[in-house]
Amino acid sequence: MSSSVQRKRIRKSPEARRAEIVTTAARIALTEGLECVTLRRVAEELSVRPGLISHYFPSAEDLVAEAFSAAALGELDTLLPAERPDGTPAQYLARYFALSSGEAYDDISRLWINARHLSRYRPVLRERVTRMELASDDRLETLILDGVARGEFRTDDARSAAIQILVVLDGLGAHANSDRTDRSPAVTRLALSTAERALGLPPGSLDAPGATGTLPLDYSPTAAAEAAVPRAASEPAAPAATVADPADAPAGADA
Repeated sequence: MSSSVQRKRIRKSPEARRAEIVTTAARIALTEGLECVTLRRVAEELSVRPGLISHYFPSAEDLVAEAFSAAALGELDTLLPAERPDGTPAQYLARYFALSSGEAYDDISRLWINARHLSRYRPVLRERVTRMELASDDRLETLILDGVARGEFRTDDARSAAIQILVVLDGLGAHANSDRTDRSPAVTRLALSTAERALGLPPGSLDAPGATGTLPLDYSPTAAAEAAVPRAASEPAAPAATVADPADAPAGADA
């Protein structure tokens, strides 16, 4: 004799559902590319109808831009946090460089390459890329100014120093898809040496043993994106549906 138990369907709030959609889209963007972020693909990942995704994001372009924003903001909040209660500016800068390498950072570098290319043709994405570039400039400049105020850094132009560092990191990140095993130490340290020179620091100080103090050095782009989703939205969360929400229906034939 067989029996079945009907699973209780739990209807999520519009805010929770929207966050779930953006988190899934950001994960796809980081692992496969922004071109793979479609309403149908996100619906398949969540086992819902595409109509549910379009309920929150009528345009796929808006979802692509939102996915990029979440991933880029997650990177910024993790690598250059606005609040820095547990260390000195120099330690946070050293941590920034320590996290700006390896496979995790390659994922975010590839996303930036992808987004900058696609933004040539997608105005909504282009606005988000520009916004996040300026946010990175601002966040690093603020860290440098804090270090200058504490006597750790020396520069008369914190904005210029920040942009120099970010330009070098972007240039190195552009090779995320290339074999870098034969890269010389001078090239590997190019961003570090640029920062040390621009901020009046002794050579080798930013990657010396203990340079990061006790600051955590873990970084997951997907986890960071998920944490950033509530702040990444450019518009308020969509209002509750006035028609039946197909949230718990299996993926179907919706276009």
